[in-house]
Amino acid sequence: MLTVDFDRFPVGPGDRVLDLGCGAGRHAFEVYRRGADIVALDYSFDDVAAVRTMFGAMALEGAAPARTSAGAVRGDAFRLPFADATFDRVIAAEILEHLPADEVAIGELVRVLRPGGLAAVTVPAWLPERVCWGLSTGYHTVEGGHVRIYKRDELVGRLTAAGLELIGGHQAHALHSPYWWLRCLVGVHDDDHPATKLYHRLLVWDMMKRPKLTRWTEQALNPVLGKSVVLYLRRPPAPAVAAAQFTTFEETGRGVG
Repeated sequence: MLTVDFDRFPVGPGDRVLDLGCGAGRHAFEVYRRGADIVALDYSFDDVAAVRTMFGAMALEGAAPARTSAGAVRGDAFRLPFADATFDRVIAAEILEHLPADEVAIGELVRVLRPGGLAAVTVPAWLPERVCWGLSTGYHTVEGGHVRIYKRDELVGRLTAAGLELIGGHQAHALHSPYWWLRCLVGVHDDDHPATKLYHRLLVWDMMKRPKLTRWTEQALNPVLGKSVVLYLRRPPAPAVAAAQFTTFEETGRGVG
């Protein structure tokens, strides 16, 4: 399930992309399929190992262009192991809500993004997330859980203060919000409850079949109930250095002295 819309966030051959907080690798795999060079970074050893294995399998199956590179590394979002302006694109999907010092991670994201490069940042939307927190303390008090609920304007403010320009955005996954509300009601860690298993099967069916009715329904509900806020931003290009202007005697008709 992709949260970033790659029609709005184009990647392709020649782009170097960082998936910051890649998790299971859903966005990293799509970037690889599209022919961009991808580095997937996460703090979890297990996630990094699994993503690296999947990259290898995709290469063997010809699921990505032969000249495209893909790697997975363990790293800290507060101190990224890359030089300034390394990447043409940075994706940070559903990571900032987990980080106590989110402004440090945002600063690192901007640092490794080249001037003129694009970033896609997603976090849980305020209303669906607020309902989850109200229904279940276990939803967000687990180790590594969510430490804040963002209002959209608040997130935009933090990103623009760090040096990015907002160029677009939307909400996504409205059909997933009731699923998480249901999980919070019956037990957020209960994967075997009949109600949540039934809803999960519905979501999987929808993702696989993509029927028009559910696609239209989700699009209509996304602005209010979309589970994720997605922002697309740009790091402004470096200002051009003005060429020195010299006035010659011939140009002005005047001498000096």
